[in-house]
Amino acid sequence: MPTATSPSFRTLLVLGRVSNLPTVWSNCLAGWLLGGAGHFGHLAALVLAASALYIGGMYLNDACDAPFDRQHRRERPIPSGAIPISLVWRIGGLLVASGWMLLCFLGWSTGWWGTFLAMAILVYDFVHKAVSFSPVLMAFCRLFLFLAAASTGDAGVTGLSVWSAIALWGWIVGLSYIARRESTTHPLRYWPLAPLALPLGLAWIANGGDSRLPAFYLAIVLVGWAIWCLRHILVEANRNLGLTVSGLLAGICLVDWLAVVPNPSLGMAFVALFLLALGAQRLIPAT
Repeated sequence: MPTATSPSFRTLLVLGRVSNLPTVWSNCLAGWLLGGAGHFGHLAALVLAASALYIGGMYLNDACDAPFDRQHRRERPIPSGAIPISLVWRIGGLLVASGWMLLCFLGWSTGWWGTFLAMAILVYDFVHKAVSFSPVLMAFCRLFLFLAAASTGDAGVTGLSVWSAIALWGWIVGLSYIARRESTTHPLRYWPLAPLALPLGLAWIANGGDSRLPAFYLAIVLVGWAIWCLRHILVEANRNLGLTVSGLLAGICLVDWLAVVPNPSLGMAFVALFLLALGAQRLIPAT
């Protein structure tokens, strides 16, 4: 099959699944806030590094998945001939290395979390098709990103940031389980969706006093959004796993907002990222 030597800009965006970048930025913002916030320059560098790691990880993901995609997803950029696989390897490796080094420049603690993050990305990319627990591996990528973000704040990695990272981990496990079923014929079981509820449990435990009522209202919003997304696989006759996964991916911004609900003035930032993710998904597939 002939391969394009000069891929289009859209091909590069599709490979990087850039429509999900607002959720990465949301993780950075929430983690940074729970880590005590601080210098905005650190947040900017964090966002840049996380974006490079995410896009690079997606490139390497497609490179690793090329044999599978040639059989099951021939519309993807590599099997369709839109870009040479050698170029995908080079771009992906360069972006992951650049993102990791930038995190290292932000301090030794951030560097360690960045190392865990880069390793989790690489492990996931290379083994996720071979193991049944790949949703757990994917979730660790977001967990380490959240903790790397917290480490850039003035207070560093706090107890609440750790618990919030674990709650985010649960949400990612649930949606990644559904995503894993998109290109397979395996039956969809419902019990692996239970971790989606972890952010709700943490919000109830962590918020007291004046923050409990806002957390309750936001939890209702998150539950409503989850139900709206899950209807595509639980209610509708013709299941559409892609729509469910895309919606739950955008919902990461709501999970992050719930984690920092005592900071209501920043709520619009998470709403904006949520809407940006939904809008971007109309242009670039999220999965």
